[in-house]
Amino acid sequence: MNLKVISRNVGIALLVSALFMFLSAIISLIEGDSALGPLLISFTITFMVGIFPFIFVQHSPNISLKDGYMIIFLSWLLSFVFGSLPYALWGGPFNFANAWFESVSGFTTTGATILEDVEALPRSLIFWRASTHFIGGLGVVVFLLLIIPNSSPVRLRLTNMELSSLSRDDYRSRANKTVSIFAWVYLGLCAVALVSYILAGMPLFDAVCHAFSVCASGGFSSRTLSIGAFNSPLISVITIVFMFLASVHFGLIFIALVNRTTRPFRNPVLRFYVISLAVISVVTALSLKFSSIDTGWGQAFLDATFHVVSYASTTGFAISDNSTWPMLACDLLLLVSLVCGCAGSTSGGIKVDRMMVLFKAIHMQIQKTLYPSSIFEVRMGRRVLHDEEIYPQILYIALFVMLVFVSAIICLFLGDPNGHAVTGSLASLANVGPSLGTIGSMGNYNAEPNAIKFVFSLDMFMGRVEIYPVLAVVSSIFNRKHQGRA
Repeated sequence: MNLKVISRNVGIALLVSALFMFLSAIISLIEGDSALGPLLISFTITFMVGIFPFIFVQHSPNISLKDGYMIIFLSWLLSFVFGSLPYALWGGPFNFANAWFESVSGFTTTGATILEDVEALPRSLIFWRASTHFIGGLGVVVFLLLIIPNSSPVRLRLTNMELSSLSRDDYRSRANKTVSIFAWVYLGLCAVALVSYILAGMPLFDAVCHAFSVCASGGFSSRTLSIGAFNSPLISVITIVFMFLASVHFGLIFIALVNRTTRPFRNPVLRFYVISLAVISVVTALSLKFSSIDTGWGQAFLDATFHVVSYASTTGFAISDNSTWPMLACDLLLLVSLVCGCAGSTSGGIKVDRMMVLFKAIHMQIQKTLYPSSIFEVRMGRRVLHDEEIYPQILYIALFVMLVFVSAIICLFLGDPNGHAVTGSLASLANVGPSLGTIGSMGNYNAEPNAIKFVFSLDMFMGRVEIYPVLAVVSSIFNRKHQGRA
């Protein structure tokens, strides 16, 4: 394991965080709020630790696969640690557990919060919360990959770990352009979302914070009532559009813009995703309309579509309180929380791509059972998937579901006084953020015991990096210790 290359690349991740801490400190200076000291201290510590490897560690261009896994693991982990400093130093509702939870939730773009009153925070800390979404959405590791030499053989493998191998299926760019495509589409969406919010009448500061959040599929808002605070159907519709775009394969968006064609949107995964969202939104709207909730048809469809897309994209914004919704509507939100958006996007969860592979594999197995002498294939569009491509996706789904139940069991063992063991574990591992009940669309996680917050934080981390890198690093450390004892 090359500690030199690991330390230098992890240092870059910390310097990115330090940059946004500095910008937050400037906002604090302009506003004259109480967070200036905590932000300057946090910036100084983070910058010094991040710059240290560039001063004292010699550059090494060789990166192995194990080094890549460790870079991913430590970049996220240390970003969580240093990202919690502004909260912890400022105080207020942020004890150690709450500061850690808010930091992890921000960088993993989960959007779960412990805050009961967001507006009580200084605007500079609100900007820092949104900035953690912006950094996490693009991916701490994507920032690293942008500076890794194109000639490095590990670049493609790191890209696969961060963006998932499924995210490369629908566009034919060279491997060393994958990350640049992801970054430019992401930054473009942020810029267009910012302009759209401003034109819709949202104040500049709120527009910046919400543009950071919506394109990262995050959910941190500058308002306690989230998007609902603006009471604007236009802003709600704009948010729906960008939540959806942020959950779509960025390669499809890139090709559609560059080639000025709608052909990429004939992709079978995208069609399945759009049809699923439409059907679930209609059923949810009908459930709201015919329940005891007093709402008109227009509001019912707006509420339903907004929250279905919000949960499916793992953004977590809200315009109404789903704790009052009928059981059917709530169950549908849990369903889309499990599957979520497309690979190659900023959304979390299992991904609709994997679910399609699962459905097709099940269908193929049924056909083989009925007609054992025939040959059947699993196809995604025009592409035939082989067993070595199908098996990891099905295994990931099984692993995801297993981790939800393991996390829920641990929460039950720790007490789970609020009954959120399963729903909280699912919302955290899928990086959705809000779930149902008191941790629903207008709720927060402040009432959860500290031990359960740490469990949910681990779920967020594993969900954001898609489980395998964390397991690979843990396995590598365990094997190293085992070999040392042997």
